[in-house]
Amino acid sequence: MKSWQIAAAITAVTLAVGGAYLYTVWRHRQQPVATDPAAELSRVERLDRVAAVRLLYPTGFSDLKPLEGTSVWMKNGYTMSYYPFASGQVNFARKAGLIPSAARLDIKKFLRVSVPLSVHDGMEPAGPQAFAIFSFARDSAVYATPVGTMSHGAEAYYADILFYYNDPHKIYDHWSTAVWQAIDAHQPQPGMTELEVRMAIGSKSQFDSNDQGNRTVTYDQAGKLWTITFRNNQATAIQRK
Repeated sequence: MKSWQIAAAITAVTLAVGGAYLYTVWRHRQQPVATDPAAELSRVERLDRVAAVRLLYPTGFSDLKPLEGTSVWMKNGYTMSYYPFASGQVNFARKAGLIPSAARLDIKKFLRVSVPLSVHDGMEPAGPQAFAIFSFARDSAVYATPVGTMSHGAEAYYADILFYYNDPHKIYDHWSTAVWQAIDAHQPQPGMTELEVRMAIGSKSQFDSNDQGNRTVTYDQAGKLWTITFRNNQATAIQRK
């Protein structure tokens, strides 16, 4: 066999082998890719940990002033009481309810208010307290909710615990549309993480373990009780009492 024939034969074999390999790769890529829920969850958790949650670290009443005229979103849902506000007065006799999770509050101003001893507003002790005066989104009614205490010369402000200063839909924009729909409906769903459940039904809870993501948690959503079991930080069993 002549040298050019040998070279041609080798080239033909190489092309055949290479073609078969490329065809195999092509067929493999046409197959639907199975998503590993654990891997996807790990991605969500990693992104949760690096999400930019803005903090103000207020130490004095004046530190709250930059929030006037802005919107905040309730981080610690179904824990804080709110009351009607009119003519410069908080109507403590007519509690309006508990502020829902992720609710948007349009802040009008902050006031120092003397709270009667008979009122339990979620902020102790009673007496001089800092109140946020606000309206809910698309609601003209004005309300008041406590954000800090001023007692015996000591001041404590909890705005960083109570509020997101940016829309959580944007902070956690890596959460799926289905998850956000459940959160906006205040309805827990299987597969949600503990953080997503808290965003949906609030932070008032009791749990049977400190192993976050692997425990059973009972949530009090303004009197509506939910018992939710988490495994690998996914809600696996949801029971409403």
